[in-house]
Amino acid sequence: MNLAHWRLLVAVADEGTISRAAERVGISQSGASQALAQLEFSLGFAVFVRERRQVDVTALGHQVIEHARTMLGGLQAIRALADDSQGLSGARIRLATFPSIVSTVLPALLRDFQRRHPGIEVVVVEGTDEEVEQWLDSGAVDVGVVMNPAPARSPVALGSDAWVAVLAQTHPLGRRATERGIALDELAAEPFILATGGCTVNGQRLMEDAGLHLADVRITVRDWASACVLVREGLGVSLVPESTLPTDRQGLRVLPVAPGIRRVFGLVCSEVGRASRATQVFVQALATAAAGRAS
Repeated sequence: MNLAHWRLLVAVADEGTISRAAERVGISQSGASQALAQLEFSLGFAVFVRERRQVDVTALGHQVIEHARTMLGGLQAIRALADDSQGLSGARIRLATFPSIVSTVLPALLRDFQRRHPGIEVVVVEGTDEEVEQWLDSGAVDVGVVMNPAPARSPVALGSDAWVAVLAQTHPLGRRATERGIALDELAAEPFILATGGCTVNGQRLMEDAGLHLADVRITVRDWASACVLVREGLGVSLVPESTLPTDRQGLRVLPVAPGIRRVFGLVCSEVGRASRATQVFVQALATAAAGRAS
């Protein structure tokens, strides 16, 4: 039994379902179910009674959870004391990023950091990728998430995802394409829904980089999800990052682009951030967490 088990135990008690608890602590639902089974086996009794839509806490489980809350609270207090001894308590880190990263990559990383360093406040500022770069240059923020950062900027790799083609389920192009993917030149000739996500790197930029031109841009939207809704209605095809795809893909056909194209997210410091001890602690913590998730 380790701290991850106890955090999961408390999360299940708070959330009422294993799926929501797993999301809260940043693991898969199957992993959470396995971890709970291991913990209950080690204890020798059931902590939860599993119902179809929720879990209830047993009588002994209530006592275990209260002890777990006390233990985790004590750990938080120790970590706050450690931050205070290093002059980090009350520090504020300004983090700039573009919208799609806020909802996908960052939540679990920020949660882990704030659990380990409760005395450090992280303020997240949303903007386009161009705005993020401007804020970094001016020192308005300490650290920022940028797209495809150059190695000279010493970025911390946070992740990457592939660009994918999104078509209506019945689109003829989808029926002709193979599982190996669809070429950009095939998409460029189609009525196109251009989604930008607030980023300069979008479907139009990808086409231009490949020496192509979008023949018929029907609608331009900022939100990736809006593009998928319009594609589902048969108004055109689109290119979106895989991580932004909707959970409900009914009516859509998603195909890889051939040859494949990926976008990489990296965390970089401004001059102000490089001089900030709290920011350097933050960067190192996220580097360690990202490396652990990748492995």
